[in-house]
Amino acid sequence: MSNTISSEARRPLVAAALRSTRKAFVSVAVLSAFTNILMLTGPLFMMQVYDRVLSSRSVPTLVALSVLAITLYIFLGVLELIRARILSRIGARIEEQLGGPTFDAVMLLPLRMSKKEAVSQPIRDLEQMRQFMGGPGPVAMCDMPWLPLYIGILFLFHAYLGWLAIAGAAVLIALTLLSEVVLRDPTRRVSQLGSARAEFVEAGRRNAEALHAMGMKTAYTRKWYDTNGPYLEEQRRASDTTGSFSTFSKIFRLALQSAVLALGAWLAIRQLASPGAMIASSILTSRALAPIEQAIGQWRSFVNFRQAKARLAQLLQTTALPEDKMSLPAPSNTISVSAVSVVAPGNQNATVRDVTFSLTSGQGVGIIGPSGCGKSTLVRALVGIWPPARGTVRLDGAELDQWHPEALGPSIGYLPQGVELFDGTIAENISRFAESPNPNDVIDAARMADVHELILSMADGYDTRIGNSGAALSAGQRQRIGLARALYGHPFLIVLDEPNANLDAEGEMALNNAILAARQRGAIVVIVAHRPNALQQSITCLSCLKAPWWLSDLGTKCFERRQCAQYRKKHDLGTRDCSRKIHSTLYVGVRSGDCRDGRRGRRLGCNSQLIGRGHRDRYCCCRWQCKTHPAS
Repeated sequence: MSNTISSEARRPLVAAALRSTRKAFVSVAVLSAFTNILMLTGPLFMMQVYDRVLSSRSVPTLVALSVLAITLYIFLGVLELIRARILSRIGARIEEQLGGPTFDAVMLLPLRMSKKEAVSQPIRDLEQMRQFMGGPGPVAMCDMPWLPLYIGILFLFHAYLGWLAIAGAAVLIALTLLSEVVLRDPTRRVSQLGSARAEFVEAGRRNAEALHAMGMKTAYTRKWYDTNGPYLEEQRRASDTTGSFSTFSKIFRLALQSAVLALGAWLAIRQLASPGAMIASSILTSRALAPIEQAIGQWRSFVNFRQAKARLAQLLQTTALPEDKMSLPAPSNTISVSAVSVVAPGNQNATVRDVTFSLTSGQGVGIIGPSGCGKSTLVRALVGIWPPARGTVRLDGAELDQWHPEALGPSIGYLPQGVELFDGTIAENISRFAESPNPNDVIDAARMADVHELILSMADGYDTRIGNSGAALSAGQRQRIGLARALYGHPFLIVLDEPNANLDAEGEMALNNAILAARQRGAIVVIVAHRPNALQQSITCLSCLKAPWWLSDLGTKCFERRQCAQYRKKHDLGTRDCSRKIHSTLYVGVRSGDCRDGRRGRRLGCNSQLIGRGHRDRYCCCRWQCKTHPAS
């Protein structure tokens, strides 16, 4: 059964996680009721000591009151401990429910959004929610409703005491609302700058070797100060603001407590209240205002929690995984790309425009072209990483989004341009961290990538741990293990982006053998390469010089597109040798029409496109017929 969350299920996911803790919060509220009642132990004990014990000079009464007070304080401590543990478990429960979906969203974030997005922010948001829900913030909220109880008891002592406490509470509540307004923007800026700082540190860690080898450490450290400075400044401002509000509220509460004590003394002098009531009213006022003071001190955490909750809810909705779909048979026949244009996340313009081609089982295509023309962008669209902005990619006639990614994944082998392995054993990486991988399948994949003997030469063989990002391996070894991972399970569509970038001659031979073996068993192979060595086992060659892209026989030459007259002049078509090897280039994904001089082309085999009249493209897009050998 799939453990993924559909779009409809994710929409209220954060709210649902919070709702699931309602019963626990009811328990916290009940415990808060008892703890707040038991908080009256101190004031009432003080009142009885002043009014009864001192006047009667009764030691037994003092002992009895002391034993009763100690017993109640023990109960209070137990209830406080239980409440704190329940709150910590509420925080843990929220993280348990949201942890998996948040991790899924973090994994999808680089595929859906700009690289500038802080991909680690959602994890910090979830941690912020857990810390707040398990901290003193909810305690203050649960204690605040009991403010009227304490003020009501003060009114029983005397109305003046009650009104003074109400005035003090009003000032602190106004201070809390003011802190909400003042802290909202600084807290948001601190969160944003903190994310940028964390990403900067992670980038330095990943590129530590280059920083050290090229003497860039000083320059990078200087840039670190430029990044860290604004964060520290905003952090200082937010901390200063929070500290100012907390200090003022604390001093105000102490002053108010003294004012209540003075008022109680005046009432006792006028015999309008007892001396015990004077002391008890001071303690009750302090207790009544403590939740408000605590809320002011925790307000920044509350603002952080609220912003984190909003960001996380929006993220889980934005990156919602597709709903479970009806299972389709594993693809085994064709891949067809129809007028595909791809826009990279965070960009406005399409990197790849109007690419059209199709391949059948056992065929291969090599994609060539200069850097930046969109080769890697195209292959990302082929494997479903980036959805096309326009056009379709179909496997056996079905668009990629008709499969769930987890269901389609075993049918796709993908080797990205930058090979990233994960902390674990070699076997785990090759088997794609399958729960119960078949050892024979792992070994078969390693043999196809010609890395089996290399793995056996290591101390622990397939159980060798390779460290984070495969740090224990060389670049060439990572490349070949990545190739084995792409070949694991005999996938139908194999997409290799610069597979020979870090390979030696032996590795390139192994790569070509693996491609040939994959094609012989019926797989479709797509290769991106700058060097032609990796293209020897491909059938055709897709050039990405400028849109529209075009496809040609790799057995001839991947010619640059030229104007018709130039192309004809270059090869002297119609007068010299016109063997099929030179002039039988197939073009796919171009508009139909005649060449500029009016010569008619022949019907193309790929996609059944016919070169007819009315061609408006300035480049040659047809197979020329020779004057002397029109059938060639």
